[in-house]
Amino acid sequence: MTTTGARKAAIVLIQMGRERAASVLAHLGEAEVELISGEIAQLQTVAPAESRDVLDEFHQLFTARAHIVRGGLEFAEHLLEQSLGKERAAEVVQRLNAMAVQLPFQFLHRADPAQLRSFIADEHPQVIALVLAHMTPEKASLVLSGLPSEQQTEVAHRIAVMDRTTPEIVRNVESILERKLSSVLQPTEVSRVGGLDPLVNIINRSDRSTERQIVEGLESLDAALAEEVRSRMFLFEDVVQLDDRAVQLVLRQVETSALAMALKGVGEQVRSKITGNLSERAAENLMEEVELLGPVRLAQVEEAQQAIIRTIRSLEESGEIMIRRGSDDEFVD
Repeated sequence: MTTTGARKAAIVLIQMGRERAASVLAHLGEAEVELISGEIAQLQTVAPAESRDVLDEFHQLFTARAHIVRGGLEFAEHLLEQSLGKERAAEVVQRLNAMAVQLPFQFLHRADPAQLRSFIADEHPQVIALVLAHMTPEKASLVLSGLPSEQQTEVAHRIAVMDRTTPEIVRNVESILERKLSSVLQPTEVSRVGGLDPLVNIINRSDRSTERQIVEGLESLDAALAEEVRSRMFLFEDVVQLDDRAVQLVLRQVETSALAMALKGVGEQVRSKITGNLSERAAENLMEEVELLGPVRLAQVEEAQQAIIRTIRSLEESGEIMIRRGSDDEFVD
């Protein structure tokens, strides 16, 4: 398994202790702090070999930086070659150069999604897709949900089929957009962006109406792609695919009133899955509450369902439950 930069940073910070780690984080940007903090929260056990490799790499990079400050890049390379050998020294310097390159579209972290939407709404769908693929899924979903449904479908499709974009195109789009947004902002050879995973992450954080419009729109545009996207998503109706233990864990965290609202208008299979994991008395009370609600707006039902889906995803991310998706291996009970 390749260790990501954020995970490496998390491992180093943990080794430094709380006070020193906090001091380092105080000098980082908001996006970096969020990314590294997320990795720290997910770190449970780190193999001694991985920890040793990460700390060795950190020491080499730190030493290389110190040499560069003292005598420049050539001086640093010469000293590193003496201690690490020519090939290893070249790798360290290459990593340093890569770290010095700023990731594209960093200014988007300071942009309000609503303002950004108004600035890019008239752009070509490919440009919008490129921008959203560089944003966090949370912000990208806010921008995407505010676009017209036909435009949502076109942009979603382009995010999914996008693979690599030349640095020149990325820099050109970035430069134009940054100039447009300058009045509202607070004072490798290829870039890999887009693909199915970013699209699914964006859709999963959108409201149910946006989610349905995008998937249905993709179906008419590219049926095979729509099926692949659907297989990676989790819809409320997919609760029937969870095992009973997982359903019971979810139900413990959901209020009865919210559950009753979410069950309005769903199929018998979904209702049976829910009530089958409650006591007989609790199931009866739940169904009585569903009936007492009477006619309700579809938006209220979808909002309640989305809240339960967020609970399910949270439990999955913490490793407490497992969601079986279409692309997963089959299980044998």
